[in-house]
Amino acid sequence: MLNMHLDLLPEVADALAIGRPVVALESTIISHGMPYPQNVETARRVELVVRDNGAVPATIAIMGGRLKVGLDTAELEALGQGGAAVIKCSRRDIPFVLASGGMGATTVASTMIVAAMAGIRVFATGGIGGVHRGAQESFDISADLQELARTEVAVVCAGAKSILDIGLTLEYLETQGVPVIGYGCEELPAFYTRESGFKVDYRLDSAEEIAKALRLKWELGLSGGVVVANPIPKPYAMPKADIDDVIHQALQEAEEQGIKGKAATPFLLARVCELTGGESLASNIRLVLNNAELGARIAVAMAAA
Repeated sequence: MLNMHLDLLPEVADALAIGRPVVALESTIISHGMPYPQNVETARRVELVVRDNGAVPATIAIMGGRLKVGLDTAELEALGQGGAAVIKCSRRDIPFVLASGGMGATTVASTMIVAAMAGIRVFATGGIGGVHRGAQESFDISADLQELARTEVAVVCAGAKSILDIGLTLEYLETQGVPVIGYGCEELPAFYTRESGFKVDYRLDSAEEIAKALRLKWELGLSGGVVVANPIPKPYAMPKADIDDVIHQALQEAEEQGIKGKAATPFLLARVCELTGGESLASNIRLVLNNAELGARIAVAMAAA
């Protein structure tokens, strides 16, 4: 029985009712990830890629006191136009944004929660949050990691965001028993780059292999999610040394300006975009499209079992 606070777009509801593959998509990338109208155009392109690969897209957000699973044209437009004024919602924020009747954009963590409520097992995004650099003092650790430990959704991403401490993020995931699968790779990609210097847990080379592993994990009663790391396509990857220099500068500026908590990631990504002359935004769009394609293929393989 569906949660009473969920509104499913008719197309999504019909697909779930007959066992058609559905892929969840987050909305923070629309409101906080890029400017209007490019954010809405990108969101539509991502949904189209999911459709072209045989699945139904379900972009998730909070609107009018309801959890929305699948957005219509007007809702997507409103979210894009709202931009940074839209509340960025993680697990802790969901009941308060619902109670206020306001508009909320879901992060990786909250998208996982709502997807699981709706019965969606595959979610495609850009990159996951993780342990921030300097977390030994700040304790700044994304709620995404704890959600991966508890919620049974596979998150297809381009690895962890480059602004994070990749090594500590992987240590946290290992402690929580969250498998990290590398799709066609043995090294964890780091968002803008295809390499990070850190190994994944398992390399799998097809959507069918990944779907089989996911089914077995959950059939065995092993709760929690899975990270499916999908490297950014080579033509759009940025040189690791170049992006590392830019991130170092952005981190210094964030520290000088006292930017912390949920404001840190949007600031850092926006500053990296400025410092790279927009190149990082172009890479961001390409990796999201790439993840949507793989997410759809995994969802199709799971539905076919």
